[in-house]
Amino acid sequence: MKSTLLRTQMVLFDNSLIRLDYNPATDIMEVEYPDLHDYLLSEIKRSIDTLLDTVNNYDVKQLLLDSTRTIISVGDVESREIATYLAAGLMRTRVQKVARVQSPSATVETTAQNNIRHISAVQVLPFELQNFSSKAMALEWLVGKS
Repeated sequence: MKSTLLRTQMVLFDNSLIRLDYNPATDIMEVEYPDLHDYLLSEIKRSIDTLLDTVNNYDVKQLLLDSTRTIISVGDVESREIATYLAAGLMRTRVQKVARVQSPSATVETTAQNNIRHISAVQVLPFELQNFSSKAMALEWLVGKS
């Protein structure tokens, strides 16, 4: 029965950039981190706003950001701007834990790690942030099994 609860998800939002899956049994929202292309930056910010509104409306405490399929074709400045925008927005929610599933791309991962270091140096995050090499490990951490 417990494994069934862990698989009960609702799609709260879905567009060409992001999909928000929420599991009320575990209070975990899953989102695939969007591809970062110059021509999509304003739409990505609107999608992040939708993510943040949804997190607030459902009072989500745990978020899984899946970067396994993310493609980045913007520069470091634009990538950092989007990551900072997301982090600043999450700071205004009641999120307690953010699990990030790493990209298999070394380039994407280097950019992400640089962004995380920058954000952590500039502001104190009011939530725990951990990186994981697999979605299963991230979910275990979010449900408190590790």
